[in-house]
Amino acid sequence: MTTRLLFVCLGNICRSPSAENIMNHLIEQRQLSDQVVCDSAGTASYHVGSPPDRRMAQAAKAQGIELVGRARQFDPADFDRFDYILAMDRENYRDIVALAPVGQHQDQLRQKVRLMCDFCRSHSDQEVPDPYYGGVEGFNYVISLLQDACEGLLDHLLKHPAAP
Repeated sequence: MTTRLLFVCLGNICRSPSAENIMNHLIEQRQLSDQVVCDSAGTASYHVGSPPDRRMAQAAKAQGIELVGRARQFDPADFDRFDYILAMDRENYRDIVALAPVGQHQDQLRQKVRLMCDFCRSHSDQEVPDPYYGGVEGFNYVISLLQDACEGLLDHLLKHPAAP
């Protein structure tokens, strides 16, 4: 059975495409491409169709990861398409949950929609900070944080293979 992951931030050009591509890199390294599939989206439509932010791409490239993809907006149909929806911060989390289909049980939502930092192993952050208006060090930090969270998430998926 394939587990489908959707990473979500505000504009889908910095944090969520980084998480998607970092996770794809880890999946490829561990030869799990037949078990885990990733995508990313934004809660806002600001950057639909745009490639990942060049500063984010540079920070990822320094760690040997190429950022690919085009921004898209989160769609309520994503609740049915994905097993886990991973929000980068609490505001994204609230925006995602607000779009949940009527009748979606709160327990199901809590299992499906999670904060990315819930899976960090060495970072203590509660949220992935948005580096968009900051300097190079912010982009580098977000890559490091997402590598930690993605490794923790992948370990979680391997221990709990059943979808939520």
